[in-house]
Amino acid sequence: MTVHDPRVFRPAPGVARPLTSTVSPWLRWMGEAVWFVEHAFERARADARPEEDTRVRIFLIRMVFIAVFSLLALGAANAALLAPRGGHGASAVAGALQRADLTDRNGSLLATNITHYGLYIDPSEVWDRDAAFRQIRRALPGISATRLRRVLDGDRRLIAQPGLTPAERQAVHALALGGVSFEPEDRRVYPLNSSAAHLIGTADSGGQGVSGAELAFNDAIREAGAKGEDFALSVDLRVQGVLENELGAVASEVGAKGAVGVVADARTGEILGMASWPGYDANRRGQASDNAALNRVTSAHYEMGSVFKTFTIAAAIDTGLADLDTMIDASQAYMIGNRRIQDFHATNKILTLEEVYLHSSNIGTSRLAVQMGADTMRSYFTKLGLLDAAPIELKESARPRRPHDWSDSTRASMSFGYGIMITPLQMTAATVALVNGGIYRPLSLRRGGAGSEGHRVVSAETSAAMRELMRANVLRGSGGQADAEGLRVGGKTGSANKLVNGRYDPSHGVGSFAAVFPADGPDDTQRYVIFVLIDEPSQGSRLGGAVAAPVVGRVADRIAGFLGVRRRIDPPAPVVAR
Repeated sequence: MTVHDPRVFRPAPGVARPLTSTVSPWLRWMGEAVWFVEHAFERARADARPEEDTRVRIFLIRMVFIAVFSLLALGAANAALLAPRGGHGASAVAGALQRADLTDRNGSLLATNITHYGLYIDPSEVWDRDAAFRQIRRALPGISATRLRRVLDGDRRLIAQPGLTPAERQAVHALALGGVSFEPEDRRVYPLNSSAAHLIGTADSGGQGVSGAELAFNDAIREAGAKGEDFALSVDLRVQGVLENELGAVASEVGAKGAVGVVADARTGEILGMASWPGYDANRRGQASDNAALNRVTSAHYEMGSVFKTFTIAAAIDTGLADLDTMIDASQAYMIGNRRIQDFHATNKILTLEEVYLHSSNIGTSRLAVQMGADTMRSYFTKLGLLDAAPIELKESARPRRPHDWSDSTRASMSFGYGIMITPLQMTAATVALVNGGIYRPLSLRRGGAGSEGHRVVSAETSAAMRELMRANVLRGSGGQADAEGLRVGGKTGSANKLVNGRYDPSHGVGSFAAVFPADGPDDTQRYVIFVLIDEPSQGSRLGGAVAAPVVGRVADRIAGFLGVRRRIDPPAPVVAR
């Protein structure tokens, strides 16, 4: 006889149990659990035990809560422990237009994203609009009163102020005003404020670069951001800091209109430092004056003066027109038609080519320019990048203002830096080519350089001769104040008057110095180029040797350790008894 146990529920005839043979164990378990729950209440009623019905309901609710909180805990653990790890730049704002953090070559932060907030107001939910106006104005003194009043007097929800910092958001939130809400925004910030501002550039609130490296590498920065990675530039913040410090100090001291400084790796073309004075706070780009916002390195044009003699003499040597011992007559003014060309530091004698360089003879370089002819000079200036915009990633790189004719008189002027206006970036790139063994490579803000093989400008022998001349100019010529102990600095001074109201005005001039260190050693020596230009100094000397060369010397002295350049102190020459 079969005993019926009322505690065991059996399905009524025609009611099928869940299938178990054709599904996975996990689904089978879930099916049986659902089947059990569905019929638990029926069992309780069938057994006439309402308290069992209540216990089952409580049990079911507890299981639901446990399941929900377990899922939340698992999600939090996954986000904290298992989500992909990137660089500094992982965004906290869902759907934000992500940009990677910008860093210098050593990983120091240049630009990042921080969550800000947009302040939104729905006027229909504001109890007292006048009171709300006053309270928000007190909490946010910088908010536009006109815009705030327009939003409060409107009839729909509008943004009253974008870009609130977390502290500003909290100040408004603490007012407990009706109709006020906040929406997160991914905002680009620049923790160094004004340092390297022209080089870094800015990005807009939509996540697009608008200037500087932010624009130049816009797609690459966004791609790196999507991967959670940083984007490294070639700049070294230690070098940048020294350059800005020295440049700003001398510009303020001499009352300059502006100043420029560039440090570049001569082997790779990487920009290690780029400074344009005066600067501006990158976080307040809209408040900068036109003078401060101008990147003089890439966009300002100058007649450079005697630094151009390096290019003229290099072309003469490379073509075989002259060598360091060639004699050139500078005993009297050089006449081209009715034009009289004289030397600022007149020697009134016949000079060797080396002496032409050391005495910065306008007469000597003018004679060379006329002798080499228009085609030859144009060819070398083209290869040196002096007749087109400097090839670099920055969109701001400007084309030069070059002559239309290449007459004898024009070439004579160009030989000593007049008649053509170029940017400091072009000057730097051309100097790099002359001192690195004769190869012109594009300058680059990308860590590792542009990767270009470049093209040959002059022979390796000519490049070595130019380094020797530049070192001699620091030891025995006009560049003495650029010397730095043990670093073997070489370079060339430049001084030029500006054209004002149709004439060259000596009260409006520029002083510059183009340098290399160390100047000695074989072509593959790791060396660096420094270019400094002081624009319209109003106090003291305006000559490059007096105003720009000392800056170069101090910059080289301070950055050598960062760059691994060893000092070599040569022993004094022995005294020969006579």
